[in-house]
Amino acid sequence: MSDAPHQKKNFGEESLAVQAMGVVDPQTHAVVPPIHISTTFIRDADNAYRSGFAYGRADNATVRELEAVLKMLEHGAASLAFGSGMSAALAVFLSLPRGARLLAPSVMYWALRRWLMNEATSHGLQVRFVNMEDLDAVRAAAQAGCDLIWVETPSNPLWGVVDLAAVAEVAHEAGARLAVDSTCATPVLTQPLLLGADIVMHSASKYINGHSDVVAGVLVTRTTDELWERIEKMRASHGMLLGPFEAFLVMRGLRTMHLRVRAACANALDLAHRFQSHPLVADVLYPGLATHPQHEIASRQMKGGFGGMLSVRVRGGEATAIATAAGVRLWKRATSLGGVESLLEHRASVEGAGSPCPDDLLRLSCGIELADDLYADLDAALRAGVAR
Repeated sequence: MSDAPHQKKNFGEESLAVQAMGVVDPQTHAVVPPIHISTTFIRDADNAYRSGFAYGRADNATVRELEAVLKMLEHGAASLAFGSGMSAALAVFLSLPRGARLLAPSVMYWALRRWLMNEATSHGLQVRFVNMEDLDAVRAAAQAGCDLIWVETPSNPLWGVVDLAAVAEVAHEAGARLAVDSTCATPVLTQPLLLGADIVMHSASKYINGHSDVVAGVLVTRTTDELWERIEKMRASHGMLLGPFEAFLVMRGLRTMHLRVRAACANALDLAHRFQSHPLVADVLYPGLATHPQHEIASRQMKGGFGGMLSVRVRGGEATAIATAAGVRLWKRATSLGGVESLLEHRASVEGAGSPCPDDLLRLSCGIELADDLYADLDAALRAGVAR
């Protein structure tokens, strides 16, 4: 396949993403890249595999095409696609040597935080949870010894923002790597590798795919070092590779990512401003608001928007928040985020005991519906929730 490398010099990232970097099938001249589903490949006469493909558990041509676009969008040296965001993150952790010391955020994606709390030690990893928004706390923890700092920004579901350039400097001074979960920022808004991160992770199930119909994950690295080589081997030996049809669907979604993300950001900012003065809302958590404690960092670090995620804290506590969630019609009560449809969730109930999430909080994933409709639906549910 020809990827017309000269295009990289002449065209913007949005254009290259829309056209899958200009890849055209040389036999059919199809505009849409084909799906390669074969799991096994012909050896050369001398038993070599000069095609570059041997067996489908380790590699796939459709997956490679997706990885090439993501590598370009994140300005990385290499990219790997996985069967889920969790498997992508765990590939990083499980590729570290036994005894490795990790710093992780005190507020982060709950399923991964739960793994770090409950299972990491059985794999020989030492984990400390730190408020990543407090640079002095991060520096003190790093200087006490660490091998990897894992950051999520904006952080789910409280939407704190971490200064990536500053934390990267702290990590490297301590001899550690910085890995960033940039799922909610997306490559459209933030490119962590350009800010000093060593690895960036996305749950591609979310904004990159954008249609709530694929589970996928991706890693992109700034350099192809020994850790990256171990991650590659981990993916192959543990069967973590994304399937070819799923890779095709993620690529299809990725082609409209820039438009979808910008529309979701516009809706989120609109709703954040409106609910900030709503009589039944105690607080709005969104980095696009001037009142957000890291708004200045977000303005510098996130280009073109502040994300499609926000949370509202409902007056009346947990019972009113749950009643509000029960009363929506246009918003959908469902987990996950980053799709074209707007989702709402009472996170404390989902995360359970030990969650840092307040029990009056509703997490909102803004889709691309009309902002007026989204506001009217949630406003009506808030008023009905209070009346119950």
